[in-house]
Amino acid sequence: MPLALLALAVGAFGLGTTEFVMMGLLPDVADDLNISIPTAGHLVSAYALGVVIGAPLLAAVTARMSRRTVLISLMGLFVAGNAASAFAPGEGWLLAARFVSGLPHGAFFGVGAVVATGMVAPERKARSVSLMFLGLTLANIAGVPVATLMGQHLGWRATFLGVSAIGLAAIASLALLIPHDHAHAPRVGLRGELAALKSLPVWLALGTTVAGFGALFAAYSYITPMLTDSAGYAGSSVTLLLALFGVGATAGNLLGGRLADHSLRGTLFGGLTSLVVVLALFPLLMSAPWSAAVAVVLLGTAAFITGSPLQLMVMEKASAAPSLASSANQAAFNLANAGGAWIGGLALAAGLGVTSPALTGAALAVLGLGVAGVATTVDRRRGAVSTGRERLVAAHLPEHAEAVHH
Repeated sequence: MPLALLALAVGAFGLGTTEFVMMGLLPDVADDLNISIPTAGHLVSAYALGVVIGAPLLAAVTARMSRRTVLISLMGLFVAGNAASAFAPGEGWLLAARFVSGLPHGAFFGVGAVVATGMVAPERKARSVSLMFLGLTLANIAGVPVATLMGQHLGWRATFLGVSAIGLAAIASLALLIPHDHAHAPRVGLRGELAALKSLPVWLALGTTVAGFGALFAAYSYITPMLTDSAGYAGSSVTLLLALFGVGATAGNLLGGRLADHSLRGTLFGGLTSLVVVLALFPLLMSAPWSAAVAVVLLGTAAFITGSPLQLMVMEKASAAPSLASSANQAAFNLANAGGAWIGGLALAAGLGVTSPALTGAALAVLGLGVAGVATTVDRRRGAVSTGRERLVAAHLPEHAEAVHH
């Protein structure tokens, strides 16, 4: 695998850290700015909104630019947003800075996935994407806990300065390691990129992402009350257990990348099926501390097995112009985050029990399997139509050749 993938992983590590660290810093930020914790929670939403808007927008605007230049520029915007967060004088400024920090997130992963797959042989494409995503999953193991501790001991502003430093390291890595053959502007411009979103298979792939990862976030958004109220863990143990989720996500990401290079759809269906099983068993697994810890690891593993296959599937369905579609998949991921948390919250509000969000997640994973099944059927029908046309053309070629001869 090319060393340049390390540069993409460093950028992903920074993006993953700043995305999730705010959840652990909410009490500190709320106290410092004299706002309530629910109000401080809008800072999480501001980042997600930046991702959803920035992913397709920045990918479209930069369609004619060198992908190497785009990646470096996106990390520059990331550094600016986090530095602005560190020096924000009040809540409004911090909201704006968090929104700016989220803008480059989806576009970086989208364009980065295109660059990663372009540097390897076809049989290693999924693995190359999983190695870039490795930075994101490692952020949950090391980046977020360390950044949270930094914020608790040095102040939350120091956390964002530290994340800015990671962004600067990513810029240096990208400049040094991304091959210069990515310094030329791609042939497909904005019109070609936008045309990619007219494809039904692309939208079915994006729909699978929303349903599949919505299943994850329906449960993961409420994992803390499950661990404390159902499994009996103390609140102080939750941080360690969330690191176990990162371990499972890292293992699932690497496993999914390796398996998807052998069977893309097989890995996707297998990952979604395992996610259904894990989430359906959550009420039982959360009944004891040891099985709850196993459940957290299994949840991360099952969910992230599907990460690389989904990203690669979107890119293949928009092979003529993959950057915008690939970035749109990251927007779909964040829509899954918001939608899954909302649906899981409905189950809690209805009084169905502390583990009920996991069961709603299982239903969403079943929906993801259904959308993936429809996508497979559409592909087979299109393939059959394409094969039929090729046979028809081939059948008339001899007659055409004879006519030309005479």
